[in-house]
Amino acid sequence: MTIDAKRTPDERFESLPGWPYAPHYLDDLPGYEGLRVHYVDEGPPNAVRTYLCLHGQPTWSYLYRKMIPVFLDSGARVIAPDWLGFGRSDKPVDDAVYTFHFHRNMMIELIRRLDLHDVTLVCQDWGGLLGLTIPPDMPERFERLIVMNTGLATGASPGPGFDAWKAYNRSQPDMDIAALMKRGTPVLTDAEAAAYAAPFPDVTYKAGVRRFPELVMVSPEMEGVKTSNRAAKWWSEEWDGDTFMAVGAADPVLGPPAMERLRQLIRHCPEPMVVEEAGHFVQEWGEPIARAALKSFGEL
Repeated sequence: MTIDAKRTPDERFESLPGWPYAPHYLDDLPGYEGLRVHYVDEGPPNAVRTYLCLHGQPTWSYLYRKMIPVFLDSGARVIAPDWLGFGRSDKPVDDAVYTFHFHRNMMIELIRRLDLHDVTLVCQDWGGLLGLTIPPDMPERFERLIVMNTGLATGASPGPGFDAWKAYNRSQPDMDIAALMKRGTPVLTDAEAAAYAAPFPDVTYKAGVRRFPELVMVSPEMEGVKTSNRAAKWWSEEWDGDTFMAVGAADPVLGPPAMERLRQLIRHCPEPMVVEEAGHFVQEWGEPIARAALKSFGEL
């Protein structure tokens, strides 16, 4: 089956501030043939450690531009993919294509194709909602976790803040991404905010932006609940790697209360680093967070 998809023109990604990284693509992942998936791949391919950096909605791998240099300086390899529908990855046009397992299975196939090992999962927002469900299915590949402003969706609403965000997102089919990012992260320059909007020339590219909030599992029958419940049990009972948690305290949806619930779930998760001035997109304070994570892992 051929999936109709848009491909953002390359010139949209020229001269983005703080983004010197060459694109890498795969368009033959099993089950996703013909859909081009983009990822950043920096550092030595035979590095002792690999950082797998997973973004959420409505961002892309650009979100990790302040963390990637710190990880690279440690001698590690960094892989930062874009979910289908985001960044430089292809963007299926039909909203119905976007499902929990459509995204999750793609990332599993990417990890297998690149044969990633000794992985530190770095995740936030949907990078966590999806990404946290993957290590239980391939635990031999993952050794550490850096987790920020996310959660596991197991069949209940995260709260009124999320309900309001979902309603707002639904009311904005042609979301102004740059304005949204500036509102949530006022420290962004106009050029940085525009870089977040670069993947989306017009409304026809924004199906993924529209769909992700609708996919959050807020009732028990929704797709992904069983997978997330299984993951929650694994993180609480079987995870034995090192964990570092950072929390953007100004996040109205996935701030300190939500992250404390997640911390209680993750086995041996220490007290978080709280970034008081940061909101949901806490990676904009990524350099000190990455340094603190490496220090906690005994690397600095």
